[in-house]
Amino acid sequence: MTRAVKQLESAAEAGRYQREWFRALRERVAGGEPFALVNADAPQEIFRAMDIPYVVTQWWASVVAAKQRSGDYLRLVAERGYPDDSDQYNAVALGSVFDDDPASAPWGGLPRPTIVLAETTGDTTRKVFDVWGQQPGIAFYALESAASNDAPQRWWELMPHRWEEAVGTARLDLLTAELAGLVRFLETTTGREFRDSRFREVMALVNEQAEWNRRSRDLIAATSPAPLSVVDSIPSVMVPQWHRGTPWARDAARRFHDEVRERVDTGRAACAGERLRLMWIGRGLWYDMGFYQRFQESHGAVFVWSMYLAVAADGYARYGGDPLRALAARFAAFSEQLYMPPWSGDWYVKEARAHGIDGVVHLVSADPRGSWFTTRALRDAGFPVLELHADNVDDRGYDTAAVAADIGAWLDGL
Repeated sequence: MTRAVKQLESAAEAGRYQREWFRALRERVAGGEPFALVNADAPQEIFRAMDIPYVVTQWWASVVAAKQRSGDYLRLVAERGYPDDSDQYNAVALGSVFDDDPASAPWGGLPRPTIVLAETTGDTTRKVFDVWGQQPGIAFYALESAASNDAPQRWWELMPHRWEEAVGTARLDLLTAELAGLVRFLETTTGREFRDSRFREVMALVNEQAEWNRRSRDLIAATSPAPLSVVDSIPSVMVPQWHRGTPWARDAARRFHDEVRERVDTGRAACAGERLRLMWIGRGLWYDMGFYQRFQESHGAVFVWSMYLAVAADGYARYGGDPLRALAARFAAFSEQLYMPPWSGDWYVKEARAHGIDGVVHLVSADPRGSWFTTRALRDAGFPVLELHADNVDDRGYDTAAVAADIGAWLDGL
């Protein structure tokens, strides 16, 4: 498959930092420190404040997929009687615990966790993490996934300061209590202390990082031709996101912004012959990142938008109130923001309009989480949508040539 070509130094620097960080993390775990595997939709900031090293499940799955190893890990899952065609994003990481030769794994292999944490959206995710908890020496702490019948209008405007109104008191009461329980659990199982002053520092750094991401998102939206494509924005944003609450992550977000600003000011573009601005909805296609640049030369089509920078801009900043409750507000409605109507549809339409989008490619996996409603909202707003039915980490049914032909024909129509 075609390799993605990164144009931003911040993207390359993020990759270098992540490799060195992972090497150091493996050394810490080998030295006997507790280690957590944490779902992306769960509040990692508590682990940051308590200095408990952790890896995000979805990040590890993306590394495995990028190394073309997801089929191997899913085979290990299937050999133990579990389905290998359901919730692969989490199941790929689960395969790591069954690997008898971790030294041959990407990046030296995922250390065996002592703690796993997940926000249990849907029955499947809960079952995957239950299997983690059945392994010797691994404790699973589950967070509930509460829902509400009411959806706020323009949630992205409410969330930074009026998050209680946006999310709802009952949902915040539940998750805040669960987070307090998580703190007690971690203190008991690891011997680490949770200090409120340190936690406030972490939360403040996350807010600063979100503000830099918002500025970057707005710069890209307002600039044509686009100063970069998602091949650069995804790693430049997401690696720092996995390190939220650290000075490095805050500074990396600022460096990314400054690099985008410089490209805007000097007229540097991802594709000088830009004719079409595309939106990518869904998780990253980790085993084929070259996909996002494949159509620039043939059609002048640039993927200028992904959810990763956009949600980093709109979904994380929380100001005021009790910091633990503010953290609950960051995650209590996270799934709705990305996947559930009308939260998600309204947001995608807003982002498509702001970025001057000409067409949308929507990755629809087996666990659609409201995909039909997202496509309908965009089409109703006048945006052409092509649905790409594939899994973002499981490449066993993915045909590169057929997908390229389908996308090319669709772009011809645009």
